[in-house]
Amino acid sequence: MPAFNAQSGSASSRAKRRLTTLVAPLLVLLSVQAIIVVGRRVAAVTATAPVPGEASTLAQNYSRFSHTSPGEHANLMARSNCGSCHRRSDSSPEPRFPAHKDCTGCHLVQFTASISSSENPICTICHTKEGLSSTNPPLKKFPGLQSFKAEFDHAQHLQGMAAARPQEGCAACHAPARRGIAKSIPTGLNAHQTCYQCHSPGARWLADDYSSCGSCHGLGSYSPTSTASRAFRMSFSHADHGARERLDCQSCHNVLGRGLPQSKQVSSILSAQHFANPRAQSCMTCHNGQRAFGDTDFNDCSRCHKGKGFRLGE
Repeated sequence: MPAFNAQSGSASSRAKRRLTTLVAPLLVLLSVQAIIVVGRRVAAVTATAPVPGEASTLAQNYSRFSHTSPGEHANLMARSNCGSCHRRSDSSPEPRFPAHKDCTGCHLVQFTASISSSENPICTICHTKEGLSSTNPPLKKFPGLQSFKAEFDHAQHLQGMAAARPQEGCAACHAPARRGIAKSIPTGLNAHQTCYQCHSPGARWLADDYSSCGSCHGLGSYSPTSTASRAFRMSFSHADHGARERLDCQSCHNVLGRGLPQSKQVSSILSAQHFANPRAQSCMTCHNGQRAFGDTDFNDCSRCHKGKGFRLGE
């Protein structure tokens, strides 16, 4: 028995030594990795932590403005909040910068920073840098708002409450263009001139103020329909389809439901003459040899087909 125990003890010792030999390098490797990770974290914290007496490397750039950043600006992006900064006193089509009092409520520290007025970065958002040293520094031209889309609902303006309906109907916004062939589509500051006929400063319908920027604008891109689009390149003229022909906008266009995307709000005529289409009205709806285009005129293909290729509207 004693001899057996000695051999067993010797075998156990050898196994422990082998286990130690295998585990020790693994422990060293894990320790090195842990030191590297901790060191990187400490370095990152040290690099981003402000040093006493020095400006922070993460300081806000107050020479630039964003509607969506920081979070305090984003919180003001509700439609009813636009008037907190952009106030309208008249129907001037160009938007105006906020007044000082609209900004100092949150940015008093930046406005009163111990830096000369000719170098204060927050001032250059609205004023030209060259004129900051003057008593009345000139304002920059109001920047284009490419990050804002224009939202217009045809059904709301033509079928909604009476106060929202222009007296002239479609003609209040769409005027003849390209010698009467097309109809203009309000865009840019010209759209403001059109919309401000009803959306005047302080205009209140029910309990809402519809003179605010948020009545028509929200964040997002906007691409207005061009009067040079394919729809206007056909051999068709709005001027030839008016009161004289006892037609109006509703004769060809149907205003669809409220809240639809821009391209789905109003139906259009299909430029198809020879084949009826059950999905929508087409040229054939009227040009059927009875209401328009009698036997003689209908055979005159050149009334619609132009050019060598003899394509519609070419």
